[in-house]
Amino acid sequence: DGETFISADDLRINLWNLEISNQSFNIVDVKPANMEDLTGGNPFFDWQFWIHLDFLILFSSIAYEVITSAEFHPKHCNMLAYSSSKGSIRLIDMRQSALCDTHSKLFEEQDDPGTRSFFTEIIASISDIKFAKDGRHILSRDYMTLKLWDINMDSGPVATFQVHEHLRPKLCDLYENDSIFDKFECCLSGDGLRVATGS
Repeated sequence: DGETFISADDLRINLWNLEISNQSFNIVDVKPANMEDLTGGNPFFDWQFWIHLDFLILFSSIAYEVITSAEFHPKHCNMLAYSSSKGSIRLIDMRQSALCDTHSKLFEEQDDPGTRSFFTEIIASISDIKFAKDGRHILSRDYMTLKLWDINMDSGPVATFQVHEHLRPKLCDLYENDSIFDKFECCLSGDGLRVATGS
């Protein structure tokens, strides 16, 4: 609408108006009532949390989720999408509620339980999302792949592009030197026929 924009951190998305510079409106809040819930009160995990806040925190077999990217829909100013460290994308409609704690649509790809490993949830964390200009497609980037989603089909991505598949045997090394936590952006060409990302 040319009047509002959003900002996001790991736990919240805020809506701003260009005319009101000293106030924002919280529209998404995933912050737990007790911040220790993110770390389990364990000093080691607390340290890890602050270093890698934007990836999935694991302890005691409980997974916690943080916001990794957010973007307005290019054609409908009341809609936006945000991605998470758990590998999901949520499409929300701000007309439904002032605090959008429920989503209109959820996009995620189910993993085969037989292929899960310690690294599965870390590499599934989405680091960036972008809408195509037509507003019908969302491009997402996780550590290993680019995925193209159709917002009318929430059963799975319509296309998956392998980016770092050659690194799969080296995930232990990447974890040891923290490279597995690198974040990559993505973008689509104006006609929506080409995609680009870093490596």
